[in-house]
Amino acid sequence: MKLRIGLIGLGDLWQTRYRPALRMLDDRFDVRAVYSTISKLAESTAAEFQADPIDGYRSLVYRCDIDAVLILKQCWLGWLPALAACQAGKAVYWAAGLDFDPHHQNAVLQAIEQSGVSFMAELPRRFAPATLRLKELIATRLGAPRLIRVHRQSINDQTPEQAGPSACRPDDSELVELVDWCRYVVGKSPQCVTSVCQENTFQSLMLQYDCDPHQGVIAEIATDGTLPTRWKEAASFRSPAAMKIQCENGVAFIDLPSSLVWFDDAGRHVESLETESPVGERMLRQFHRSVTSLVRDLGGLVDAYEAAAVVQAARQSHESGQRVQLPV
Repeated sequence: MKLRIGLIGLGDLWQTRYRPALRMLDDRFDVRAVYSTISKLAESTAAEFQADPIDGYRSLVYRCDIDAVLILKQCWLGWLPALAACQAGKAVYWAAGLDFDPHHQNAVLQAIEQSGVSFMAELPRRFAPATLRLKELIATRLGAPRLIRVHRQSINDQTPEQAGPSACRPDDSELVELVDWCRYVVGKSPQCVTSVCQENTFQSLMLQYDCDPHQGVIAEIATDGTLPTRWKEAASFRSPAAMKIQCENGVAFIDLPSSLVWFDDAGRHVESLETESPVGERMLRQFHRSVTSLVRDLGGLVDAYEAAAVVQAARQSHESGQRVQLPV
């Protein structure tokens, strides 16, 4: 089945992720309409895909020749395009950021659930070839995870005086995705969170998957935000692995999207997965499958809300100086 889709917003990853994926999957997706706040970009993209440039997102979602919409850019409209698509009965692919308040915006989740449409929140680290291979190794060779360390590089463009008292409230989309990444690798939700913040950035976010410190799995998301903006090139020089994971029978190091090195009793194993399908292509295949399937799946959206709640609890942990227990 070929899905007739509309594009809402194009964003920074349009040229490198979504455009090549839609070209490769032209047997599954037919772009019919494009809306962007930058009209020239909408017109050129529409011309490339032989689609129609549209002046407003509501006009796009209510077109009768649209089955699903891809919302690819975060902007001032927030959830409005997604809610309009749900009201129009159109499936939604959401790639407009995960930085939302899970409590104050719980009505959004309820509206999506009640609409009955398929809704997929983009979580690209889950679909990276290295992550999928790691899950295979955990099931077959490495055994259950015990200790995870995630490295996050943050370029610091503020002095402590500029950062001000409102710690830990920049866009947290990346941090939400990292929390979800740890949950996906471990295979269950964390029970406790502890965090330390400095100069408007989470320096350390500790997830415990059993609140007894002598049991269960521990994951730490550590942020290196010591470099100023003018040294961006230095940030990627000899940086640690994106994820280091110690398991029952070995240890693995991941660099996204396709580099994996792991060790067990037999020694070192180096795997390069560059020939695997790109992340964008994998995610759009999954979206097509979820829309055309008779089984509705909102797992990605629910998991994203749960990860956002963990980040919010981490903010509370920083403010109180105490560990925060998460709801089961």
